[in-house]
Amino acid sequence: MSHKQANLLHAIFNEPVSANIHWREVESLLKHLGGQVEPSHGARFKVTLNGVTDFLHHPHHSNECTRELIKHLREFLAQAGVSVSTYEAEKGQ
Repeated sequence: MSHKQANLLHAIFNEPVSANIHWREVESLLKHLGGQVEPSHGARFKVTLNGVTDFLHHPHHSNECTRELIKHLREFLAQAGVSVSTYEAEKGQ
């Protein structure tokens, strides 16, 4: 994982929720983690990661993700077994 992707992972799980995260960065991180990101209906994307599937909405009027989208993404990543602590554990090996 690149330093930029690690910082993004930290930003996703950080409080307060960041509003300065771009969709293309999220998509890149999901793909790096082994996820599949497929267009669905309109601005919806079907995301599958570690056997967990969910739908995420691409921001409509800009490329910056809303706080609600980041919260949803955080929950999805947690369900898929991805967290800062699991990344740190893998990094330490």
